[in-house]
Amino acid sequence: MKRYLEKQIRKDLRKKMVFLGGPRQVGKTTLSLQVAGSRKGYLNWDVDEHREAILKKELPPAPLLVFDELHKFRSWRNYLKGLYDLRRKDLGILVTGSARLDYYRFGGDSLQGRYHFLRLHPLSAAELKIQTAKDLQVLLELGGFPEPFLGGSKIEAKRWSREYRTRLLRDDLASLEHIQDLGKLELLVLRLPDLVASPLSLNALREDLQVSHRTLSHWMDVLERLYAVFRIMPFGAPKIRAVKKERKHYHYDWTLVQDPAKRFENMVAAHLWKWTHFLEDTEGRDMELRYFRDVDGREVDFVVMEDGKPVLFVECKWSDDGISRPLRYLNARFPYVPAWQIHAAGKKDYQAPEKIRVAPAQVLLRTLV
Repeated sequence: MKRYLEKQIRKDLRKKMVFLGGPRQVGKTTLSLQVAGSRKGYLNWDVDEHREAILKKELPPAPLLVFDELHKFRSWRNYLKGLYDLRRKDLGILVTGSARLDYYRFGGDSLQGRYHFLRLHPLSAAELKIQTAKDLQVLLELGGFPEPFLGGSKIEAKRWSREYRTRLLRDDLASLEHIQDLGKLELLVLRLPDLVASPLSLNALREDLQVSHRTLSHWMDVLERLYAVFRIMPFGAPKIRAVKKERKHYHYDWTLVQDPAKRFENMVAAHLWKWTHFLEDTEGRDMELRYFRDVDGREVDFVVMEDGKPVLFVECKWSDDGISRPLRYLNARFPYVPAWQIHAAGKKDYQAPEKIRVAPAQVLLRTLV
């Protein structure tokens, strides 16, 4: 499968190094090998033979070197700086990693101006060229990670999801952060899928888990760095009485969410999150994903913003419900912003008089990335 970032990676490699980040098992290594065309220039720090070649600087004679897990090497930034400065004209360098690469690349400025950073996300309706509600339902049930989706089995997808969560906590977490009470953190991870789609109250969770607010806040930051969850802020503007506090969270693996309507909202969130990251990473645009909630309880699921201004409103419904009143409210105050109400199981597709588009979810999602 040709992934959506392949063309951009090839383009960026002509000028700089490329760092490819994203969740574990999202397809970074496979994509990197597709770009390289072979395994000749592939070097994995976790492989003894490859690690020895890296340390001795006995690198394979390939036009593109792919370094996997290199950030485990303490001096990896200086190593890449020296290699890039010496051979930038005749050698391409592609570096892959998950949470740790994203985290450790901020540890110094020795690589400043020498690389582009791209984030690879799970499969989406646009990547898979999904046209029907039936095919979108398959993506909803199996998730967007390549292995469970391409496997096509609901049972195997559930097994993969459980094992994935364990590896994330036991492997990535252990190497990235020092967590003393891993048991309570695991309880938090088990609780979070049930709390998707609502503003997350850390105070309520703190009382349930019997940990401090500071600890809980730190744990949520850690889970974000691990690409386990992502969080979005509320949208506020002078013309609306918006809530400006609690964030909502969603999972990269939306199959963790059991409630169908909430899982659907999570999947849409992941699609919009992927789209905003793509525009940031490839075009340098200032994008944000937020939600709307005001002091009167009106709520719209998603507000996509560019340069601090709303550019798209999206409300998610499971079936053919009437147009959401909060969406009408927001649309009335920002009539120039495209507004969509999308559904997972409905059939209606029309344009309302106030220019709100009501449509099956795949109609919107397949236009993203």
